[in-house]
Amino acid sequence: MIILVTVLFSIFYLFQINKMTYALCEVREIPEEKQPKIYQTVNILITILIISFFVEIMTAIS
Repeated sequence: MIILVTVLFSIFYLFQINKMTYALCEVREIPEEKQPKIYQTVNILITILIISFFVEIMTAIS
């Protein structure tokens, strides 16, 4: 059950971060050429954060 909640939270969190990244690109008027690089960097960093959170939860359960 905890794993399911963690996965659902992670998906929701990733979508929210992408919405905020989009808003940042719009407000700062970042050129279209640079936006994919920004999204890639943000998504990789958030994925690392989510994986480390998942590992921490799994070690706490065990």
